[in-house]
Amino acid sequence: MLDSRPLLLATDFPPIKRGRLETLQVNLGYLCNLSCVHCHVNAGPSRTELMDLPTIELILQYIDQHAIKVLDLTGGAPEMNPHFRFLVTEARRRGVEVIDRCNLTILLEPAYAEAGLAEFLAEQAVTVTASLPCYSEENVEKQRGKGVYDESIEALLKLNALGYGMDDNKQLNLVYNPVGAVLPPDQEQLQADYKRELRQRFGIEFNQLFTITNMPISRFGSVLMSHGQFDPYMDLLKENFSTDNLATVMCRSLISIDWQGYIYDCDFNQMLEMPLISSDKPKTHLADILGTAMDGNDIYIADHCFGCTAGQGSSCGGALND
Repeated sequence: MLDSRPLLLATDFPPIKRGRLETLQVNLGYLCNLSCVHCHVNAGPSRTELMDLPTIELILQYIDQHAIKVLDLTGGAPEMNPHFRFLVTEARRRGVEVIDRCNLTILLEPAYAEAGLAEFLAEQAVTVTASLPCYSEENVEKQRGKGVYDESIEALLKLNALGYGMDDNKQLNLVYNPVGAVLPPDQEQLQADYKRELRQRFGIEFNQLFTITNMPISRFGSVLMSHGQFDPYMDLLKENFSTDNLATVMCRSLISIDWQGYIYDCDFNQMLEMPLISSDKPKTHLADILGTAMDGNDIYIADHCFGCTAGQGSSCGGALND
């Protein structure tokens, strides 16, 4: 796979600092039942990296010490980590909002369906933020593979039957990624289109749509490079840079923790192996900072940061200035 990292490190992106830390975004491992084209972590069925129980217990300690409000669980498919339910239950017991970044199809995998995964999420009032790259079958299957669209629709109907998308305590959000080297369209308008199409065709309801810019790293970065699209895509991101987005980029209120417990300023820096610059260590482990506040630290920037600040802006919670 072609590596875009060397092309990103020299940057003229403006320096930024973290504000108040409110969210821990935790990658529970790269194991996944899908291998999506846009996936920036190169997750898939053959990956074996999974967070262990001692590291999960460190996360709970950090939550206790720093009054963290949100635990944002990613992967791979985070639900495939054997300690997923323990972490969710313990975080919810502490009153922490838990976000499960779900690919939807995992809810239908026999082992997880039989074990009542969807029902568990509902019982714990976990916020489900689900990837559905488009409301059309063709575009979804370009990114995620044959058969994924029908399975996603089935999973959404299952979540609706459990109250998701209709009950205020069971938030169901969808995530849109563009197909190819383009910026996402207007989030508000696209959300209206999603709601209309999914309601009319399937009777599906959801709360919000989040539009997220494809980042020029990992699997998508490699695709750009192999097709000679890397430089034009970076030009697109830089031409659409908006200073207004700097105040609300997700790294200002979030840190990202990898499956081994090492800390990064965001999920993208994690994939690029860009460690915290506020530490004198090559990599900083959660165990090293249990008693340390992260507020006010400098953030490690590179050219991929233009992906979060182009156009409407982009974060794990969608557009920044919709």
